[in-house]
Parts: sequence; C-alpha cells; structure tokens
Amino acid sequence: MQFDKEIDTSGLNCPLPILKAKKALNEMASGQVLKVIATDPGSWRDFEAFARQTGNALVLQEKTETCFIFGLQRR
Repeated sequence: MQFDKEIDTSGLNCPLPILKAKKALNEMASGQVLKVIATDPGSWRDFEAFARQTGNALVLQEKTETCFIFGLQRR
C-alpha cells in the first residue's frame, strides 16, 4: 500500500495517537493516505471509532508482534 505520510506514535497512550493522526490528516489533501504506527492496544478500537466519527476511511488495520499499523485515507 502506498502512503503519503507516516507518523510513529509508539510508546504513546490514548488519546495521543488519535490527536497526532488528526493533526497530520489536517495537513494532508483529500484522498491522501496516512500511515500510523502505534503500540497502545486500545488504539485498535480508537482508530475504528475515529474513522467512523470523522468520515476518514480506515483502509489498513494490521497487528504485528510489536505494534499496530493503521492506514487512514483523508476524506
């Protein structure tokens, strides 16, 4: 998957990964995709809710051994 911007929120707990993603998305153009790397287990449901509430598309949601990876496409 092609990403236009990437942020690493490893080590940060809720709500910081969401806040940083929101800030990054606001700086992006419609249709661009943001990659977010997170380690907070709560981020899985947080990013699902964030996408629903903001209208941005959650195009990637992946769990690795060490982190969670999300792809958000700006509306």
